[in-house]
Amino acid sequence: MVVLDRLVRSRTAAALTSPHGVDHYLSRINPMWAAHEVRARVVDVRRETDTPGAPVATLTLRPTATWRGHRAGQYVQVGLDLPGSARRMTRCFSISSPASGAGEEIALTVRAHADGQVSKHLVDAAPGLLLHLSQAEGSFTLPVSPATPGIDPLLFITGGSGITPAMSMLRTLLRDGYDGRAGRPVTFLHHARSPEDQIYAAELARIAEDDNDVTVHLRHGDARFSELELRRLAPGFRDTDTWACGPAGMMELVRAAYGDSPRLRLEHFKPPATATGSAEGDLRFARSDRRVANSGASIFEQAEDAGLSPVFGCRMGICFSCTTRKAEGTVRNVLSGAESSLPDEDIQICVSAPAGDCVVDL
Repeated sequence: MVVLDRLVRSRTAAALTSPHGVDHYLSRINPMWAAHEVRARVVDVRRETDTPGAPVATLTLRPTATWRGHRAGQYVQVGLDLPGSARRMTRCFSISSPASGAGEEIALTVRAHADGQVSKHLVDAAPGLLLHLSQAEGSFTLPVSPATPGIDPLLFITGGSGITPAMSMLRTLLRDGYDGRAGRPVTFLHHARSPEDQIYAAELARIAEDDNDVTVHLRHGDARFSELELRRLAPGFRDTDTWACGPAGMMELVRAAYGDSPRLRLEHFKPPATATGSAEGDLRFARSDRRVANSGASIFEQAEDAGLSPVFGCRMGICFSCTTRKAEGTVRNVLSGAESSLPDEDIQICVSAPAGDCVVDL
């Protein structure tokens, strides 16, 4: 098995399967076989709330061995093939389970949004659903551990679904035996719309009752975040290591309360920023002899809009299944903003957008 693993990851295998990559062919045999990509099976779905119009569920995922693990507080890009759709939808979700190692199971807690195709499908998913994942991303992480004791307290301020990365951190601390006796008491302040809308209600109640020096404060309804209350709950909060995640309005209030304090770490509800540029020129698909006005979207999306069906894998720039030869023109990587004008180069069309006139072999 070790020999086979080395073989599929070798340069020889990459060369033989160019341009689509070895994972493209492994997936045809078994969707959970991968040399580089990360895929995962949903093995359990548990409802957290049944709030009308916005229920919440926690999905336990069993990833392929290519999963490298995550640090508490990080997020993952999730790719989902929706029934009846030719396009793979990609969304970002924070990992709610404790920090993981290579190949270990993880959990995502997802709230279904009225206009969210992916979130609604995930909340109603059944075990066995196949997902495509990125490796863990993000710097909103927990640097402390039982191995790094200290005297400073820790503070978490969250609202709504912003509780998920904070719970990953808290669960990691408790799992690893880190409590107030190690030197850092924890204050956990969360705002939810109502008691019925409270995620992890039973677990938070148990944590609050346990002898672990974790103080839990839950605020529901119209109880908005206020600096006055924060001063009462956490005196000296500006000098306290703080992690805050929640809706934009709440985060602005938190930022104002902390001023220029370097102890505050913020996470907002938004996907990684993507580079954008002018949508000029024409995009020509040489093999099919079609030409479209550049819309600014990725080459992959523009190809689909033109009626083509390019090969794809992750649709997130992780695998190389969509790799296509660019004959002429300049392309911009929509994730990094980097541009390339090299002729006759292979590009990943799911994360490449034309920057002016462009010709690709599709």
